[in-house]
Amino acid sequence: MTEDLLSVNNLCVHFKTIDGMVRAVDDVTFQIKKGQAVGLVGESGSGKTATALTILHLLPKAARVLGGSIWFQGKDTLRLADEQMRMIRGKEISMVFQDPMSFINPVLKTGDQVAEVLRFHAGMKKDAARKRVIELFKLVQIPAAEEAVDYYSHQLSGGMRQRVMIAAALACNPVMIIADEPTTALDVTVQAQIIDLIKKLKEELHMSLLLITHDLGIVAELCDQVCVMYAGKIVEAAGIYTLYKDPKHPYTQGLLRSNLSVAKASRILETIGGMAPNLLDPPTGCRFHPRCRYAMKVCPDKEPPLITIDEHHQVACWLHPSGETK
Repeated sequence: MTEDLLSVNNLCVHFKTIDGMVRAVDDVTFQIKKGQAVGLVGESGSGKTATALTILHLLPKAARVLGGSIWFQGKDTLRLADEQMRMIRGKEISMVFQDPMSFINPVLKTGDQVAEVLRFHAGMKKDAARKRVIELFKLVQIPAAEEAVDYYSHQLSGGMRQRVMIAAALACNPVMIIADEPTTALDVTVQAQIIDLIKKLKEELHMSLLLITHDLGIVAELCDQVCVMYAGKIVEAAGIYTLYKDPKHPYTQGLLRSNLSVAKASRILETIGGMAPNLLDPPTGCRFHPRCRYAMKVCPDKEPPLITIDEHHQVACWLHPSGETK
């Protein structure tokens, strides 16, 4: 069995608001092995990004980690001081954020911002860092890399800005990348290019990947394993082929039915009825039961445990009450 690179165990994260505590991440558990790509899938507000930000110690001040552990390369990162985590973040584990315009400083040259990572973590001098940034820009297929290092963000297209973010994430050869909706706000052609780029880099550099997305099509392209989140909880986890061929949770089934497909372009696109719950006061029992077409009497009364129904396939649903509880 390949060793776990990252192990998230029973993670609980709440956000303090003027209306009360938002239960954003509630008892989340998953693992990523060396070289593995795992997709964290779900609707907006399901807790995907909050989980990723907790891994990197990037939560806002209003957040409270109420329980659990996050083991990365043998260290429980939740117990590390901010200074210790700063030496890991960007060097051993990096993140490609959702909106590059929010994370690229518009008044600094893009090359200088990537070089800052190298100067902080690798102690490179200015000239050596610039040379390495040019190599990184070529690696992520930015045209005219020698000139592009002196561009500002407004001189680059959305796709090129995303490539700069990927270059910054790769600067110190991390063993793991977290990509948070890396193709959001990009047109379809550029989305395909970014997906191909991430796939190529993962294979060539032998990195692990945590992909956060709501798009099951992207997951199919990039991931080996999928964890489906709903209202702060993982409701199903399986290998990519198993999940697409035999989804067990009604929410996963609904996501797959609502996914666009060229092969099934003639059919009417289905949707999941209802709305995602308010996590200030989530539904009792199974959080999906108000929207579930198979809801039973037990569903609002008792929360289903995450059980193993087959090798590497787990589900939390009363339609599948038997199995080994995890």
